[in-house]
Amino acid sequence: MKILIRSAEIIEPNKKSGSKLNLLVEDGEIKQITDQDVKADQVVDGNNLLVSAGWVDMNAGMGDPGLEHKEDIESFVASASSGGYTELLCLPNTKPVIQTKDIITYIKTRSGCLLAEIHPIAALTLNNKGEELSEMIDLYKAGAIAFSDGINPIWHSDILLKSLQYTQKFDGLVIQRPEDRQLSAFGQMNEGIISTQLGLKGIPAISEEIVVMRDLRILEYTGGKLHFSLISTSGSLNLIKEAKKKGLKVTCDIAAYMLALDDSTLDTFDTNYKVNPPLRDKKQVEVFRKAVKEGIIDVVVSGHRPHDMESKNLEFDLADFGIIGLQNTFALTNTYTDLSDQDLVSRLCYKPREILNLPIPTIREGEKANLTVFDRSSDFVLERKNILSKSKNTPFVGVKMKGRVAAVFNQSKHYIHEE
Repeated sequence: MKILIRSAEIIEPNKKSGSKLNLLVEDGEIKQITDQDVKADQVVDGNNLLVSAGWVDMNAGMGDPGLEHKEDIESFVASASSGGYTELLCLPNTKPVIQTKDIITYIKTRSGCLLAEIHPIAALTLNNKGEELSEMIDLYKAGAIAFSDGINPIWHSDILLKSLQYTQKFDGLVIQRPEDRQLSAFGQMNEGIISTQLGLKGIPAISEEIVVMRDLRILEYTGGKLHFSLISTSGSLNLIKEAKKKGLKVTCDIAAYMLALDDSTLDTFDTNYKVNPPLRDKKQVEVFRKAVKEGIIDVVVSGHRPHDMESKNLEFDLADFGIIGLQNTFALTNTYTDLSDQDLVSRLCYKPREILNLPIPTIREGEKANLTVFDRSSDFVLERKNILSKSKNTPFVGVKMKGRVAAVFNQSKHYIHEE
């Protein structure tokens, strides 16, 4: 099948473009790039189309194996493809935990024939308990792209130290979700004026910042590569900024919804706003947007956490943390930041690949098509009927955003947005 991407500007690392070109994709390959019109079976058209290498999400939760009623591999990939992703990392917090070669092979084999490729993050410690290291070298050889305890913090200092030492043998990456759970115990939302007004136990900024401080000191001592996921305080960002100046191999990401929402939304007690780390105050949100633009925050992620109704339709303090986000991460980032085209694609594509040692697909004739086609100026509204995740836990249904994914190509498959 011949598919024509008509009149699109190609966005590539450190390259200025501006010219509009036609890209012909046939049988998963870029057959032609030209300024001439080309006949095709289907056309992807628009007034302001941009095309880049396929995007990568570094933080997404999946229910498969064990929690398929929340999200299975097929719905996970469908949501990701609709959101512009051709590759994504899945957290290890499944049942059973992603800590064996068999589970890694299962995930990679199942996703290998789908549009978006899934890269498993292996458990850093057995059962994500933080007490005993997993077989990291064997899991890396089996295809684990990084090591983390996912939604659980790496709380044990010596475990973190040893993992940073071991991963240097194969230039591996340790991913940390920084939180001191003794300081955040029973917390439901950001600690501040609004949590006091609502009578909810707060999660203080220090519960994150004290772990970031500890981990950076350990990283300075051991060497290695450390990535902080779902950063949520200005104090953490200041620590990471200084560590980068020292030359430490440290990077970080933020969930797109943190750029859009603040803790004032919780006055409705809508559990779809209950996330961890929690939505912070309005001043912090402005800091996050600035940090994304300046590159202190390297990557914007979905923070996708699918939950069934039984996990969310509860009293606020009993409901699970998390919202889905794969389909609207780009729209949120585009709406609530003023990034250039290059910087936007960097946060969604180039920087994740650099951190993970993944190659950046080349947009050239004769190359395999691993592409995301998008329009920054068109409106996007996430309608409940169009949610492709098995779970529907999001506060963004019906919210008007800016930025639409027009098409995605990968692994000889494609997704084209239908109006």
